[in-house]
Amino acid sequence: MIQPTTRAVTVGEGLAVLIAAPGPLEDSPVFERGAGGAEANVACVLSQLGVPTGWLSRVGDDGFGRYLVRHLADRGVDTSTVTVDPARPTGVYVKERGSGSGRPADLAAGASRMLYYRTGSAASALSPADLTAAAPVLAQAELVHFSGITTALSPSATELTDALLALPRRGHLISFDLNYRPALWSRRTESAADILARHIGGSDVVFLGADEAEEVFGIGDADRLRTAFPQPRHLIVKNDKHSVTGFLGADRLEVPALTLEVTERIGAGDAFAGGYLAALLQGRPHEQLLRFGHLCAAAALTGTGDIADLPPLPTLESLAAATPSEWSALHYRPSLLVPENVAS
Repeated sequence: MIQPTTRAVTVGEGLAVLIAAPGPLEDSPVFERGAGGAEANVACVLSQLGVPTGWLSRVGDDGFGRYLVRHLADRGVDTSTVTVDPARPTGVYVKERGSGSGRPADLAAGASRMLYYRTGSAASALSPADLTAAAPVLAQAELVHFSGITTALSPSATELTDALLALPRRGHLISFDLNYRPALWSRRTESAADILARHIGGSDVVFLGADEAEEVFGIGDADRLRTAFPQPRHLIVKNDKHSVTGFLGADRLEVPALTLEVTERIGAGDAFAGGYLAALLQGRPHEQLLRFGHLCAAAALTGTGDIADLPPLPTLESLAAATPSEWSALHYRPSLLVPENVAS
């Protein structure tokens, strides 16, 4: 059943995750099951922050697909716009984790590597027909979010994302995260830079990693990126692990990241986008949009799994309203968030 209050919709592939035991992949006797995928991660963050959210995707008629749908539904995400494809499988990726043993195939302790098995997946068949089927949900959503991963999946997926950008806005927002994945684009004959630039220019809210923007467009500086892409009202550039520059119209604001101990980096960018977009839909001021992004990214960086497990919304609201000195002294820890003098 369609949720009448759905405010946001994310569009893209979900993936079943098989998480290996630490050490060389060939030595892992068991794999823990999880869920991932950029837009699925963002949907779960939005839902945790009190924003009724739907997920538009395709999954296979298999156990992994049923697991993904259940996983998101259990987290409050509306899955009524997920199509079950009887002919194609659900995408899967394997997460290899390092143990630091020094063996040739092992990674450093705490490091991880992803191996994707998504060629020919159900989500690669996404097309404009999926937008037609989801029209009732899309019409009521105040915001639709997708990423460069979605459009890279296949030519038909690019047709979908182009059609999405062409939909009448009627005051609604389109959000786009660059999420450049060279391996996906290596199977395409079209220019990734041309397609991605078109999507940036056609969106209202855009998230860019400075490193990936440098790789795609040859521009990694936040101010130069704003000059190159003046169209989005919201342009958010993740400079590196230390700060994010946010452009809101003509306003420019740089907000430092929090002090923390990284457990795993996977999903942090998706969590940042989810936090920013939730704060935007909740009408928060510019600085708090960026701070909500940082706080949600911190939850992902200090947790495990692709989907961030967030502190309660009142806790995030209190931290996002901190003074500049309080913010700079904040040391983010899972289940224990305390201001400290980080210089000591």
